[in-house]
Amino acid sequence: MANYAVITGTGAFVPSRVVTNKDLEWEIDTTDEWIRTRTGIRQRYIASDEEPNSYLAVQASKKALEMADVRAADLDLIIVGTLTPDMPMPSVACLVQKELGAARAGAFDLSATCSGFLYGLSIADKFVRDRRRMKVLVIGSEVLSRRVNWDDRSTCVLFGDGAGAAVVTGTREPRGILSTHLHADGRLWEFLTIRALGTAHPVTPEILDKGWQYIEMSGRDVFKNAVRALESVTWEALKANAWTPEDVDLLVCHQANMRILDYLRERLGLPEEKVFINIHKYGNTSAASIPIALDEANRSGKLRPGMNVLMVSFGGGFTWGAVAMKW
Repeated sequence: MANYAVITGTGAFVPSRVVTNKDLEWEIDTTDEWIRTRTGIRQRYIASDEEPNSYLAVQASKKALEMADVRAADLDLIIVGTLTPDMPMPSVACLVQKELGAARAGAFDLSATCSGFLYGLSIADKFVRDRRRMKVLVIGSEVLSRRVNWDDRSTCVLFGDGAGAAVVTGTREPRGILSTHLHADGRLWEFLTIRALGTAHPVTPEILDKGWQYIEMSGRDVFKNAVRALESVTWEALKANAWTPEDVDLLVCHQANMRILDYLRERLGLPEEKVFINIHKYGNTSAASIPIALDEANRSGKLRPGMNVLMVSFGGGFTWGAVAMKW
């Protein structure tokens, strides 16, 4: 009999500090209306200096483990999708392992930007299908407020901080993760990038003066490629599972921009109630976006056993992907 990987617990955590669009009006040349009409965002959560990435990740993980009724000591693997680690070394996953007391778990980070959580789920799926008794913790966690230029109104209004987590275990029942689909196109990297803080452009006064330590984005190019890639990978996942759009009970998309979400919903012909949306509350939290949305949908009762769930994401790199599930 085949093994299947199922999500048995979800969790999410955001910092306590809320920054509304109105708050930003006092800091930069923008308005609440300008932000809302272009992005759908009304507020975002911003971490304090005492809340590094790993802290957010640990809090979300504890909630997911509690729901799954899994002890941290029984975890076999911890995967963290992030582009904003506490430090280059060690990984966020190792710091999470330490704080949770998951001494027997392997741990590593992966860098796929906004698609990081789906990439992590894909890896967890492969491990659990091979060894049904494995218990894997998959996390998406970001502190993007440390990577935005707060003088650049075109980017700083978009992003927020937060973390989401899921516990993945095995079952013999034909449910859980049905298929995963991962893609990338590195030729387009310059449309969404942080040039410095790595080995290509070591931090120097000249680099800092250029602002290369911050997110740079060509919004028009990102939008054009995002809608094309998201629609393509959605149809790929539908075809792989012999689904039509009508078979999807809930679409959980990366919360990047309301215009992108509306475009994808309209192209699929889905009613609004089948598309989970929380961008207005959190902004774009990159790798944390989908697990935060998944946990919110789960705890609010929007997810019920037997539902067909499709998760899709797009991010810098460029990376994009989809995961189809029977909840």
